[in-house]
This record gives sequence, structure tokens and C-alpha cells, in this order.
Amino acid sequence: MASPAFTAIDHAMMARALRLAERGAYTTRPNPMVGCVIAHDGEVVGEGFHQRKGGPHAEVFALEAAGERARGATAYVTLEPCPMCAGAIVQSRIARLVFGAWDPKAGACGSIFDIPAERRLNHRVLVTGGLLERESRELLQEFFRAKRDTLSESSSPSKRAS
Repeated sequence: MASPAFTAIDHAMMARALRLAERGAYTTRPNPMVGCVIAHDGEVVGEGFHQRKGGPHAEVFALEAAGERARGATAYVTLEPCPMCAGAIVQSRIARLVFGAWDPKAGACGSIFDIPAERRLNHRVLVTGGLLERESRELLQEFFRAKRDTLSESSSPSKRAS
């Protein structure tokens, strides 16, 4: 399958989302660093990043900042949104969602669930994943490595016996 064509604006907005994600480098552990930019006709109308463990996700901050300007806009997120954020994106009437890395454990935009395409909802979002995927994945590698280590430790027979 051919990879989707992304515009120069798409690349610039995702690069901005990656820079935002990096701002959470020392405050989100053990959660992932995620950035989100919402743009309408190439103009940034909202942005956010995951600021602290247990706090609102990047998409929530960006949607809050965009307000009504999110309607018909494009959301750029470094990680495939979770169910909560995917629902918020649908409810805000975002027209298009572009994300970097797929989330095979909790992704709700095509991996585990596909909330933006759910026919029973009154709005659907055009979703495309994989923009700057390598860069997004590298930013998230520490998070996923720690998550895998935790899972393998909890399933190890010696840990269960103690």
C-alpha cells in the first residue's frame, strides 16, 4: 500500500507537535510525551502537550485552546489518540486527524478501536497515521520500553511467586 501524501503544512505542523511533546520530557513519566497542534487553513488555532502524569492529555489542552476554531480544522498528534481523546476530537468536529506513531495497546483511531469512523456517531473524522512516524516513535521509545519491561516483570514466574 502506498503511503499517503502529506503536504508541507502537514510536515511543519507535526514537527511543531513533536517539539511540544519534548516539553513534557521530565514531567510525564511514566506516561508518554505527546504533543498536539490544531490548525485551520495552515494557521495554528490551538496546541498542547501532556504536561504531567495523571493530567489532561495533549489533545485536551489543544482542543481547549482552539475552542470553536477546532470545527473543521486538522489535529496533528504525535501518538494515535486514546479513546477519550478520540471522542473529544469527534465531539469538537475536527475534520481531519493526522498522527505520527500508532499505539497498538490503546490506540482508538484504527489500532484497537476506530472511534473517528464509528458510523453510529454524528460526525466522522478523516484519519491518517504515520506522518513523521520514525521521529514520533523515537520520542516515545523510552515510554514503550518501560511499559514492556513492566509487563514482562509482572508476568515473570519469579515475580508472581513472591
